[in-house]
Amino acid sequence: MRVLVVDDEPTLADLIAKGLARQDMAVDVVYRGDDADELLSVNDYDVVVLDRDVPGLHGDEVARRLAARGSLTRILMLTAATALADRVHGLELGADDYLAKPFEYPELVARVRALGRRSVAPVAPVLERAGLVVDTNRRMATRDGRPLDLTPKELGVLEELLRADGRIVSTEELLEKVWDMNIDPFTAAVRVTMSKLRKKLGDPDPIRTLPGRGYSL
Repeated sequence: MRVLVVDDEPTLADLIAKGLARQDMAVDVVYRGDDADELLSVNDYDVVVLDRDVPGLHGDEVARRLAARGSLTRILMLTAATALADRVHGLELGADDYLAKPFEYPELVARVRALGRRSVAPVAPVLERAGLVVDTNRRMATRDGRPLDLTPKELGVLEELLRADGRIVSTEELLEKVWDMNIDPFTAAVRVTMSKLRKKLGDPDPIRTLPGRGYSL
């Protein structure tokens, strides 16, 4: 899952991002609304955690523009404005959920995960193909009943391949979904991660490499 955190309090924004990253999410952070609008126009985020009162471009306008583009990105408004009228207005702008500050971190994670499941076509929480199983809720994987000790990136790559259901997944698509914007687009991270994942999956190798096109199960 890829998430954008938008908040003008750098300390809070960075803490949220680090916490979500520990939950195996790829997280980008900005502190201004105009920066958020730019990233949202070029990247396919699953969820944006959006503070309403950010400089540059108000959070309300960020939400309005995102909704107008017909984006599948889900919006969780995170703000100190707790009045009923504020919550209603935020939802009317296109927000999918609304969480007031201060908040409990487990609730934030749960809400982000719930919204992430709604940002794509509905799929079962347990993905399975050719003996490979990923439980997306418990963040666990097995092959033919054998537990797999995967890193978050390895698990993320396997999950995307399973979601593709046999379709070819490009390197660029994997970078977009599993890594954050700080990754070098020319990096060998996908190739290295894929190599390590293959070793852990064992024989026979269930992953096909299609030179110049990507990977598939």
